[in-house]
Amino acid sequence: MAPPTPLTPAQIQHFQQQGYLALPDFKSTVAMATLRARAEQMVEAFDPASSKTIFTTNEQVRAVDRYFLDSATRSSCFFEEEAFDDQGHLKQAKALSINKIGHAMHDLDPVFGAFSRGAALHAVARSLGLAEPQIWQSMYIFKQPGIGGEVGWHQDATFFDSTPISVTTFWFALEDATLDNGCLWVQPGGHRGPLRERFVRAGDGVHMEKLDATPWPDRSTAVPLEVKAGTLVVFHGLLPHYSAPNRSAHSRHAYTLHVTDARTAYASTNWIQRGTELPVRGFLAGAENAPAC
Repeated sequence: MAPPTPLTPAQIQHFQQQGYLALPDFKSTVAMATLRARAEQMVEAFDPASSKTIFTTNEQVRAVDRYFLDSATRSSCFFEEEAFDDQGHLKQAKALSINKIGHAMHDLDPVFGAFSRGAALHAVARSLGLAEPQIWQSMYIFKQPGIGGEVGWHQDATFFDSTPISVTTFWFALEDATLDNGCLWVQPGGHRGPLRERFVRAGDGVHMEKLDATPWPDRSTAVPLEVKAGTLVVFHGLLPHYSAPNRSAHSRHAYTLHVTDARTAYASTNWIQRGTELPVRGFLAGAENAPAC
């Protein structure tokens, strides 16, 4: 495998102007299959009786509980909003009921760590201006067939505030993402707009702080990002993005990392904080164990 190279000037310009960039064939079929198999093992080991926490971005405060807050330094499973019937029983198999696994797999699990790190990712981050990238969060998103929940319009800087804003999202398509199964939608150039909300934590309490009344985009100004499995999509923390519910018969697995630059001041009010027991690390930490892409 050739040494990783930085992004081209044209790719960097596209990211700067549009707020996002898609890099096809970034991950191999073997790497994706290995990650998917590990995620399936984690779901199989998960006891639904331990938590019935549901994840939804449309009602952030309602979704926050002790289980959610503790997931900052754990690998926790969260259910789809439509996974349960009126009696609180799963309507389908457990493996088809999980919305996501989050939020520290990249630091706790060797398989996730290998997928999340390496010189190629470090080169992308540096090309986009992240001089000292730090990975704060990882999420394995299932977007289950038939019940995959909508992810409403939002900006990732809402949850990873820094001065100046530096959070960049690394979104890996583990399956083809299409209009049918709930691909991402983005507002090209929308990263030049204001931060609309801030998700603030104080102790065990959180609240959404409204900052700006600029309306969210709609499909008249947004574009869908239909991408093939193996594609890496990187986007700016201020870029508004959204995904529709998945009513198709096909899942839309994806894996996401949220990364800031250590040169910026990471807010003490962000919900994810790291201490000496699990320090935040970059793309090169443990990179010697990463498989070839």
